[in-house]
Amino acid sequence: MYLWQHFKTITKHRLQVMEGCFRVGLYRQGLIHDLSKYSPTEFLNGAKFYQGNRSPNTAEREHKGYSEAWMHHKGRNRHHYEYWTDISLETRQYESLAMPRKYLIEMVMDRRAACMTYQGKNYTDSAPLIYFRKSMERNRMHPQTRQELDYLLEMLSQQGEKRTFSYIRRHVLKGKPFPWERE
Repeated sequence: MYLWQHFKTITKHRLQVMEGCFRVGLYRQGLIHDLSKYSPTEFLNGAKFYQGNRSPNTAEREHKGYSEAWMHHKGRNRHHYEYWTDISLETRQYESLAMPRKYLIEMVMDRRAACMTYQGKNYTDSAPLIYFRKSMERNRMHPQTRQELDYLLEMLSQQGEKRTFSYIRRHVLKGKPFPWERE
């Protein structure tokens, strides 16, 4: 068990998300982000499968065939697109829903902080976009959420934090349309 190392990693991550959320005005989200990681289900599994260079949920999934910590986490944290799924009354199948903007922005900050945490000094503003585009998860997101997330991560990659965070504060969180919505 790597209790102390896991505690330091998740706390560092939370502080990085908090810093990003505060910079765009999402104070409540910054304060409560990932508190479930300190719950016994998530914390103990995280400490048991801790590796330091990637999510312990991945190691738990490889060991057990599923991640109990992840299933607990995604059902309690609205900044994960998986939280935003429900059974459609029309199709009677699980379908993704578009995420409200404040949770979309918290997801941007979460992905940025995860890359910062696990990549350390090798982190660049392109890292969250590269990770997102390589993953298969984007195929499971609601198309609107996927487009908005990709746009913001691309902006972060190309224009940096200062301009991206300003855009988030002045446009996204004010409910102004994204460029493709103006057409």
